[in-house]
Amino acid sequence: MYLRKENILIVDDDIDILELLQRHLKSMDYHSYKAVSVKEALFILKDTFIDLLITDIQMPEIDGLQLLKFANEHYPEIPKLVVTGYPSVEGTLEVIKSGAIDYLTKPFTKAELKEAIEKALTQNVKRKQVTSIQLKSGENIYSDMVGASEAFKKVTNIIERVKDNKATVIVTGESGTGKELVARAIHYSGKFSREPFIAVNCSAIPENLQEAELFGYIKGAFTGANENRNGFFQAAEGGTLFLDEIGTASLAVQAKLLRALQEKEITRVGSQKIEKVDIRIIAATNANLREEIKSNRFREDLYYRLTVVEINVPPLRERKSDISILTDKFLRKYGIEFKDRLLRISPEALQILERYNWPGNIRELENIIQRAVIMADGSIEVKDLPEFLKYQINFPENELRPLRAMEKEYILQVLAHTKGNKTKAAEILQIDRKTLREKLK
Repeated sequence: MYLRKENILIVDDDIDILELLQRHLKSMDYHSYKAVSVKEALFILKDTFIDLLITDIQMPEIDGLQLLKFANEHYPEIPKLVVTGYPSVEGTLEVIKSGAIDYLTKPFTKAELKEAIEKALTQNVKRKQVTSIQLKSGENIYSDMVGASEAFKKVTNIIERVKDNKATVIVTGESGTGKELVARAIHYSGKFSREPFIAVNCSAIPENLQEAELFGYIKGAFTGANENRNGFFQAAEGGTLFLDEIGTASLAVQAKLLRALQEKEITRVGSQKIEKVDIRIIAATNANLREEIKSNRFREDLYYRLTVVEINVPPLRERKSDISILTDKFLRKYGIEFKDRLLRISPEALQILERYNWPGNIRELENIIQRAVIMADGSIEVKDLPEFLKYQINFPENELRPLRAMEKEYILQVLAHTKGNKTKAAEILQIDRKTLREKLK
């Protein structure tokens, strides 16, 4: 798989338009960064290689025209495309003078958008070429991350694009899929790898301590605050702060996170002093944040600040071709850990692993291999795998019920048929009336 398409930054305060543009760009195989304000767009431009800027004009506080003028002088090599719902002759002239190559009026079709993008990119003769990257089958590209499936390559392609900039990233996926591994891969494979990587599990911090742990506090801020203390934000200065299970952060903390993302500044608990921070934030969640927003448990504005770039880590059942590669990795890991236990797995046992759907994902697979390395005498065979992985016979429900329950149901059915006549029921059941009476008791 090759990375040939360009990075496109889209700026619009209308979330619906922003998401529509992102869907269109994705279907055209472009990678996009999104910003809901000019301020956020400037942060992305500063730290990210962008091939095309698409911006709205009418935005609160600072409008898109100022963004165009700024980008035209600071990033003259980047082509600019304007989309707006308020066209005018004067406005068009001003936009073109400010450096825009083309001008699209809302609503526009996907075909019109595609034509405008292609026109803008072909006119940009100074544009740098994105290096093509080919992932070799089974190659261990990103430390603990291994795989050769198309689903795996999609994830590593995005990692390659974002590793050298500080755009905010959110990693989504089921529990056990390796979201923290993705965050570590982004950090340690990029140019900020020598800076700190701080991982924080938000769900593990009591709600009343989250703010102090993240942003730090000053002496006397609360009972037990006997000294000034840095938080995780200060610890990650210059590097990456990974916020796992971001959906569990309290609403108060979410408000401060929003400010940190918007303004690149924080305030310690108990202090009035504002501190500037220079970090990249990578968040992760296995929750549906859109549902959390509907339930008023997660801030919508924070959600859009976090999803500048989104990486969805596929479940193991969607990348089964990677199971053999992952199995080999875990066999080596635990073979070394348990001292000279470098074992192989039989084709029959591997076939069983590839057949299973892995609700616990990679974490469950690792636990199974760890157990097998401990239990196996030689190579790992079918007998060394847990029973629930092996073929099961699903009997009809009635056949699994106890015999007495089945007999009771049959007797009641016969009585219903005879309308409660025990003599007739006994004849049908081929037992005497006394036996029937005892069974009914």
